[in-house]
Amino acid sequence: MAGEIVNLRQFRKKQARSEKEKQAEQNRVAFGRTKTEKSLTRALNEKASKKLDQGRLETPAIARSADGASDTEKT
Repeated sequence: MAGEIVNLRQFRKKQARSEKEKQAEQNRVAFGRTKTEKSLTRALNEKASKKLDQGRLETPAIARSADGASDTEKT
């Protein structure tokens, strides 16, 4: 009726290896893109940004105060 005997040191090492492998898999997904893929993504983002800016009716004011009113509206 006794359970299987487990060496805790080996169990901990096995568990640590498993955690490191999971982290490595996440890193491969997050950082494993080629230079070509990165440049393609950057180009697509720039194209979308330009297209969005072309649809603007007016350019946003550069100098705005913290409350949102322009300097000429203050009394």
